[in-house]
Amino acid sequence: MSSAPSEVFNDTTAPVALRGDLLDFIDTPAWGAVDSPAVRFRPDHWLLIRGGRICGVQAEPPQGHWTLQDHRGRLIMPGFVDTHVHMPQLDVIASYGTELLDWLNTYTFPAETRFADPGRSRAGAELFCDALLANGTTSAVVFATAHKVSADALFTAARQRGMRLITGKVLQDRHSPDGLRDDVVQAERDCIDLIDRWHGTDRLSYAVTVRFAPTSSPEQLAMAGALCAADATLYMQTHVAENRAEVEWVKQLFPQARSYLDVYARNHLLHARSVLAHGIWIDDADRAALQRSGAQIAHSPSSNLFLGSGLFDWRAAGDAGVAVSLASDVGGGTSLSPFRTMGDAYKVQAMAGQRLTAWCALHAATLGSAKALRLDHEIGSLEVGRMADVCVWDWAADPVAHRRMEVARGLHERAFAWMTLADDRNLVQAWVAGALRHQRAGV
Repeated sequence: MSSAPSEVFNDTTAPVALRGDLLDFIDTPAWGAVDSPAVRFRPDHWLLIRGGRICGVQAEPPQGHWTLQDHRGRLIMPGFVDTHVHMPQLDVIASYGTELLDWLNTYTFPAETRFADPGRSRAGAELFCDALLANGTTSAVVFATAHKVSADALFTAARQRGMRLITGKVLQDRHSPDGLRDDVVQAERDCIDLIDRWHGTDRLSYAVTVRFAPTSSPEQLAMAGALCAADATLYMQTHVAENRAEVEWVKQLFPQARSYLDVYARNHLLHARSVLAHGIWIDDADRAALQRSGAQIAHSPSSNLFLGSGLFDWRAAGDAGVAVSLASDVGGGTSLSPFRTMGDAYKVQAMAGQRLTAWCALHAATLGSAKALRLDHEIGSLEVGRMADVCVWDWAADPVAHRRMEVARGLHERAFAWMTLADDRNLVQAWVAGALRHQRAGV
């Protein structure tokens, strides 16, 4: 079970050594390459952790005062990074029968309104962070709600667990129900207060969080852009070009903009720390603008399939030099599991006649996401000096998966089968900054 906030599984200063098959990346894998020099696989090695960081990797057991954990035959990887996910939407996951705009009005907005209550925000944030860890996700870029208290609760829960988390109060001052709308002046005050209190505290960062262009007035978008311009270390997160009806609505609301993405660019919201979810209905000019700015697309395939939004062209984005990371987008998506996200990403690309390798998918959920967030000095790999955000996995969790592993040929075939068949049952341990934060019962 995941830890309660006050519970300590492991002293982060105590040296720990984990034995297992170490898998991470040292570069970006080429599209379609199943044999890639970007992959680093070190079978049956020891990962040494001291003071919350990775301090060594070696084939021999370490000498001296180490707590040794023998996970021989198991896979050890960096914790996964989810670059777009909604904390309050666990309440509406697996809701039936609507596309994006109806889904927001029918399910999402009523659920998020309840997070004005501090107790609801606190309970929701704690459930959410524990659920991330139980799926092997140790870092995330997260939407709270329009209520300042929801962002406070999320920052608090993540800090108690030592997680690398990026979030912010959602900005939405129009086309939203009572109890969820803010206003420009108060929203700016709330953002500044949250930035002062949380941005740069421990492993937390603030994201100026525009829900999406239709729910922010031109004045609010300008305010959000001014916040980003005032501090280049702030992140920005929003949605772009997810659904065709949404794109048409944006055209009506912002006729002066060349495209949906251009609405953000005109308001100084497109920069190197911008995380834009979806990006399905974009064109070559948009891709060029994304590449120039250094912004990333948080690809959310499970959500795109479930809501019928469309099929993201990963290959076109990559060819244009646009960073693509992976995201669950719960509750539009159907699971916090990175495996579900990667499996659906494979299916989306297959529909376009492309084949997403395990290496491209796993890289996008680890080092690729870390690089896109400008955090690869801290997370995303098993490099010495990185924070010890590490997960231990079983290669197989049921008889079918065990049999598949027995007949798999080569590392990529094995990794692809694991990525496709695994779920939370495969997770043995999740370590965050050298502290054990989740452990499977019976281990």
